[in-house]
Amino acid sequence: MLFLKRRFKLIIMRKRTKKTRKKMKKGPPPLETRIIEALKRAGRPIFRREILHLAHVRPEEKGEAKALINELVRSGQIVKLKGSRYGLLDMMTLIQGELRVHPDGFGFVVPEKEGEEDIFIPPRGLKGGLHGDKVLARIERITKKGPEGSIVRIIERGRDRLVGTLFRSKSIAIVTPEDDRFPFDVIVPRKDVKGVKSGTAVVVKLLSPDPEKELGPRTGPLTGRVVEVLGDPDDLEVQTKIVIRSHDLPHVFGDEAQREAASLPRRVRKEDLRGRRDLRKLPFVTIDGDTAKDFDDAVYVKKMKTGYELYVSIADVSHYVPMGSPLDEEAYRRGTSVYFPNSVVPMFPEELSNWIASLVPNEDRLTVTAKITYDLRGNIRRTAFYPSVIRSKRRYTYSEVRDLLQSKECPKDLRVMEELCDILNKKRIRRGSLDFDLPEPKIVIGLQGELEEIVRRERNKAHQIIEEFMIAANEAVATFLLERDIPVLLRVHEPPDREKLLEFKKYAESVGIHVEIPEEVTPKFCQRVLREAKGKPFEHMINTLLLRSMKQAVYSPDNIGHFGLASPKYLHFTSPIRRYPDLVVHRVLKANRRRIRKRPVYTHERLEVMGRHCSERERTAMEAEREMFDRLKVRYMKDRIGEVFTGTITNCTGFGFFVELDDLFIDGAVKLVDLADDYYVFDKENMELIGRRTGRRFRIGQKVRVRLESVNIHRRHINFVVVSEKGDRR
Repeated sequence: MLFLKRRFKLIIMRKRTKKTRKKMKKGPPPLETRIIEALKRAGRPIFRREILHLAHVRPEEKGEAKALINELVRSGQIVKLKGSRYGLLDMMTLIQGELRVHPDGFGFVVPEKEGEEDIFIPPRGLKGGLHGDKVLARIERITKKGPEGSIVRIIERGRDRLVGTLFRSKSIAIVTPEDDRFPFDVIVPRKDVKGVKSGTAVVVKLLSPDPEKELGPRTGPLTGRVVEVLGDPDDLEVQTKIVIRSHDLPHVFGDEAQREAASLPRRVRKEDLRGRRDLRKLPFVTIDGDTAKDFDDAVYVKKMKTGYELYVSIADVSHYVPMGSPLDEEAYRRGTSVYFPNSVVPMFPEELSNWIASLVPNEDRLTVTAKITYDLRGNIRRTAFYPSVIRSKRRYTYSEVRDLLQSKECPKDLRVMEELCDILNKKRIRRGSLDFDLPEPKIVIGLQGELEEIVRRERNKAHQIIEEFMIAANEAVATFLLERDIPVLLRVHEPPDREKLLEFKKYAESVGIHVEIPEEVTPKFCQRVLREAKGKPFEHMINTLLLRSMKQAVYSPDNIGHFGLASPKYLHFTSPIRRYPDLVVHRVLKANRRRIRKRPVYTHERLEVMGRHCSERERTAMEAEREMFDRLKVRYMKDRIGEVFTGTITNCTGFGFFVELDDLFIDGAVKLVDLADDYYVFDKENMELIGRRTGRRFRIGQKVRVRLESVNIHRRHINFVVVSEKGDRR
């Protein structure tokens, strides 16, 4: 009996030892998990010392734990409240998001989580929050217009530098921000601006204390110091600098990136040709704008009895920019080149973008080639992709190609390009691809750098040739990679929102176009609407309003197709000099060009992050380019006050309507208070203003004659008044 007891005790001890070993082998949970669990167990906001106690943090882990708590606060998983207590965001009735402030002093918090409603923040609820800040907000009441609340905590400042105009007197110097979403002045030391004239554009760095200490109504003015003097704001070059700084566009290359660019070879070397197909005998040409300096695509079309061979060779930027290199990191940070009327903020330094990677004529250049073989009807028979070396035979401009195509002396290779372009275009239109016929403005800059005029940007056959060939190459590469299930960054475009289409339907039917929105909206539906409006007086507005109802195309590794192009598989492959996603595609394609191998270059998770970043950088670039145009147009109009113009109403609101001037591509507002002939009410259902006494109507698409009443250069506002046929003010 004693023997059995001892035997049983030994077995129990062995089992316990095994469990202990298992536990020891497994180890304690990660520190982050222990901190989160501690906050959950507490069930209330607690001090840091309580977190360390409940998370069983050992003495040697304290430093790491404190740093991790700060990191969790920065990332928004943990909230630091007044009194230095910490809580879990998921367990609190708080919303994290970005604060967007209106020039009139109120704001909105746009939640980070999709689907949550924006929170209105009255002036008293801003509590020191600035436009662009990452904040925590508390909903305090629900109104008919939506939730209303106040800022509880500023997690992270959106920006610490502002562009503004310096004003100085004998006793004080202040900077008034350019962006009217920062409705305050910044006091700066007079010694910082010694010798700088009042009215000069400057960059000021805000000298703010810790955001946590700032929380509460601002009791005094903000202070800062001038870190850069930009110059006279009436100068076009200074205006460009203002836009670059206002949108925080990276515009100076780091020392390492500059050294790397300077070390690039000036010529293609023998060792660079290893593993490349030699296409230098083929008569490639480039077709670009008159002022272009970076040529990243060259084309050649060969006609055969059975069809066509299209060669699209794209600058092999990836050969000179390894992943993770200083140049690569700079390019990723920028995401895209940004183009202004008088300059460009490039994605790469000139040594690469304007020379060794630019397909300049009569120079050997490294490329990645997409070769697509078509039958006579434009159906793809086969595709091939490979690294190559080419020598462009000629650099054409769009206007040169236009003139040659209209002449009897047109070279045969251009005629063949035109022929294939027409075949591909008809095929693309048949599948439902949308072509919004909207004029684009072109800013004409004089020799002295001044704005001369705003004209319609020409779009001719040469543009169409390049457009069709680039679309063909992009689709061919996307199809090749997706069919092999290789992770890559795609260019995707969702169908439009049904609600926005219903708004569009109201206007379309008001001008006589019957619109029956199908259950599943397809490109062909939109194409039918555009076709029905073609040639009619309201064609421009139909194109504009339908385009407004569309979503913006983005970059993503998840393929949902491209609605606007009616393309099931699409990406960007053709511009690696000026778009980072194209560089990503080149790396993936070069690693997987042989059909027998499959070598993923990026994980799906990494591509998701890259897609969001590149889409955001693209939006910022578009906003900067649009703002630059707005700045130029108010300066263009400031000397034309009193002139009468004809325009089209583009939008109606409760405070008036907007008019776009014919041929000038400039829009401005007609305020309700300036419609002196009647009292007008806004009919939201039909998007029109109706006079109570006269019954006079103003609606979208209507032609009106207006006189330029005033121009506010600082706020970039243009105001018109309506005039009758006799010229009197209405």
